[in-house]
Amino acid sequence: MAEKTIKQKILNDPVYGFIDMPVGLNMEIVEHPWFQRLRHIRQLGLTFMVYPGAIHTRFQHTIGAYHLIKQAVAEIRSKGWDISREEEEALGSAILLHDIGHGPFSHALEFSLLEGISHEVISQAIMHTLNKKFDGKLDLAIRIFQNKYRRKFLHQLISSQLDVDRLDYLKRDSFFSGVSEGVIGTERIIKMLDVRNDKLVIEAKGIYSIEKFLIARRLMYWQVYLHKTVLVAEQMLIQIIRRARQLILSGRKVFVTPALGYFMTHRLTPGEFVSAKVVSGKKTAIDLFNEIDDNDILTCVKVWQSSDDRVLSQLCTMLMERRLLKIEMQRGPFGAKAVQKKRKEVAAKMKMSNEEAAYFVFTETATNNAYNRDDERINILYKNGKLQDIAEASDMLNLSVLSKNVVKYFFCYPKE
Repeated sequence: MAEKTIKQKILNDPVYGFIDMPVGLNMEIVEHPWFQRLRHIRQLGLTFMVYPGAIHTRFQHTIGAYHLIKQAVAEIRSKGWDISREEEEALGSAILLHDIGHGPFSHALEFSLLEGISHEVISQAIMHTLNKKFDGKLDLAIRIFQNKYRRKFLHQLISSQLDVDRLDYLKRDSFFSGVSEGVIGTERIIKMLDVRNDKLVIEAKGIYSIEKFLIARRLMYWQVYLHKTVLVAEQMLIQIIRRARQLILSGRKVFVTPALGYFMTHRLTPGEFVSAKVVSGKKTAIDLFNEIDDNDILTCVKVWQSSDDRVLSQLCTMLMERRLLKIEMQRGPFGAKAVQKKRKEVAAKMKMSNEEAAYFVFTETATNNAYNRDDERINILYKNGKLQDIAEASDMLNLSVLSKNVVKYFFCYPKE
């Protein structure tokens, strides 16, 4: 009997054009309901409140990163480095699953629904669960993802300071937000990839593309990811979840979708989450997590506008109508006395307690650095075989500035 041929599917991506979709195991991953959930998780949280076009999803980003890793594998092979078909498939699986643990609105609500549990921890828990469903076929992908595989450069393609994750999200986020400062030479960077001493390196003629990449990353953080209006919108959503949880835990009846309701009433440790223990009916915490997306949060926020709790209803109405809190940003911390004074003023004006006013008056911080010199470095490869860190190789950039951890403090309160 003739062997059945697998028909290759293509996807028309607005960033890269036609790209080949996965086949075999990786298509099984894409078609799994937990992966399809990423269609309903916005890549940039509430950034669309500033940049209306930024409504793209984790699904789009992940497929884009998969496309880039296929290109990177082809380029590295063309330079004489052997990457087996098994390793290539595992790389594809790992990059497809690298963001599977993101919850509603991506980073905006990280640590709000599952306190103290990062999306990386959740992603690995989901990977292990899927691995059981796929009879151990993800073993190698998980080892590469966790950097436990002998060929370390494969992990760098997935997670490093120059991985395909960053290459895709910078280009994609720039495209959808319309912020041209984020445009990078993705194709050229991939063409410049090579391997030395089991580490990814960049050929010297690609140094200017790397400089542009680092500058673009820094600009995108302050202009898009940490834009002050984005920050205040996301902080308001965090305050909404805090207030709703407080009301629920105090015994008040608050509308909530079933899966979301579990996490509003249960505080899990990372160990409890990953244990795959049945917690509701026949479902584990991982099962319930994969039932939650942006729609759950938006539905609740819309309903909570009519809550009999003034704090919750007002926060939700303000967010839905885009009547956001005022935000001030500065280099140093805001004085505690100034914050308390403003809180008392707001409490008096809104006729509520200081504790309630704290949901409208608060301070937080935002942190950014474009290049971490303590992490795996971006090495430039010269024709004579010499390797040099981009921090030393660049004659244009002040890497001490780009690698500096910049912390900005912000103060939110109602507008007059």
